[in-house]
Amino acid sequence: MDTQVLGISVDSSDCLYAWAESLGGITFPLLSDFFPHGRVAQLYGVLRPEGYSERAIFVIDKQGVIRYVDVHEIDDQPDNEVLFAELYKLEPELAAKDRQFLQRQQQAEAQVEAEPPAAEVVMYCTPWCPACRRARAYLNEKKIPFVEIDISRDRTAAAQVRQWAKGNETTPTFLIKGKVIVDFRIDEIEAALRQT
Repeated sequence: MDTQVLGISVDSSDCLYAWAESLGGITFPLLSDFFPHGRVAQLYGVLRPEGYSERAIFVIDKQGVIRYVDVHEIDDQPDNEVLFAELYKLEPELAAKDRQFLQRQQQAEAQVEAEPPAAEVVMYCTPWCPACRRARAYLNEKKIPFVEIDISRDRTAAAQVRQWAKGNETTPTFLIKGKVIVDFRIDEIEAALRQT
């Protein structure tokens, strides 16, 4: 799809650099709206009087017309399917091609029977996942041996995680003694480790 993702934040460029670095890097441009503070956010109507901006998504067509707006709480963003539907409205001829591609990909993934590593604890992760870093530190601190699989590099493992996590690539996801645990849930991890 002929789409450009662009992130804009009222934070300084140093702050944005540190944030992107903490995620292990990002794959889209990120611009600082720091000086004059919040000018872009103000133009789009999402600058708060306190000096920070609302969380918002704008879909803008090739002519510069805003076609979709979603202002939301930080933890309540729209599903990707909603955004794709809006993008397909702008380029309906691509919608059919993308759907065919996704359908072929899903069919191929459904046939994949990933063979998990021979380990009691397997953690499926991504390099930019803060919860993965916390889980790694927890397992190391408790001296629990584990195998780590980066699903951003191992797409077969990513397909397996999507099967376990209702279509999402949720990280970390654990396979502990045959039990799947989606997300970093210490109580569930400890219970699975106690199993014999």
